[in-house]
Amino acid sequence: MNEKTETKKAIKELTLLLMYLNRFTDEKDFKTAKDFYTWKGYSFNIINELDNEDFIYQGKYRSKSVYITEKGVEEAKKLLKKYKIKDY
Repeated sequence: MNEKTETKKAIKELTLLLMYLNRFTDEKDFKTAKDFYTWKGYSFNIINELDNEDFIYQGKYRSKSVYITEKGVEEAKKLLKKYKIKDY
């Protein structure tokens, strides 16, 4: 299967993937952590779409980071497989 991904979809997928790969946590052990955050230095339109789709949560107050939801983590792990990228 050599299907090409639509550009806008690829941008959204790869943005989520980059956010996931650059994640950090306040918990002591990264490997067992359940709550992850990431910096939001990406397209605001894409960030808003990811928030609307419940992949991330921006919160009510302006912040430079966002929370990656459980749904976002699950989707990012699927994208790791799709793009053949190794996780930590």
